[in-house]
Amino acid sequence: MNFLIRPVVKEDAEFINEIRRQDGVRENTMGIVSERISRSQRIIDNLTENDHMIVAEILEDGVKKVIGVASLSVNKSNRVRHSGSMGISIGKDYQGNGIGTALMKELLDIADNWLMLVRIELGVFVDNEKAISLYKSLGFVIEGKRKYAIIRNGIYEDEYIMARYNYKLIK
Repeated sequence: MNFLIRPVVKEDAEFINEIRRQDGVRENTMGIVSERISRSQRIIDNLTENDHMIVAEILEDGVKKVIGVASLSVNKSNRVRHSGSMGISIGKDYQGNGIGTALMKELLDIADNWLMLVRIELGVFVDNEKAISLYKSLGFVIEGKRKYAIIRNGIYEDEYIMARYNYKLIK
């Protein structure tokens, strides 16, 4: 599948909102069906120099369409400035095509080679085997489990905390 990875722009808010609300995506993210486009617009509008958001875009029937989004946020406090957190969402119809891997690799390159981050962390539902496999393939390890961390379909679910370390930068 051919896709372009690029920085997010304001016009992507509607696509991002659509992805986050989709069945097959929402269940494994913090999305909710009633989420408004204005939320995605606010997120984009409030990005700072510590926030890096990219999208995967395809050309479908002559129209550009965002099919995935990923973000990296560098911790702002001086004592944890060496670390950041990541999140990713891929449209249901486009999962399994290497888009998540490509987005993650792009952000990890920024983290490792341009921001010099030592630690990147993320959270993932303990039963999201595809995501866990992707993260492990990129060097993430499970550090622990948060019990009853997130509500999904009316049930409190557990979440793994995973992290990746840039060993080139530490002793």
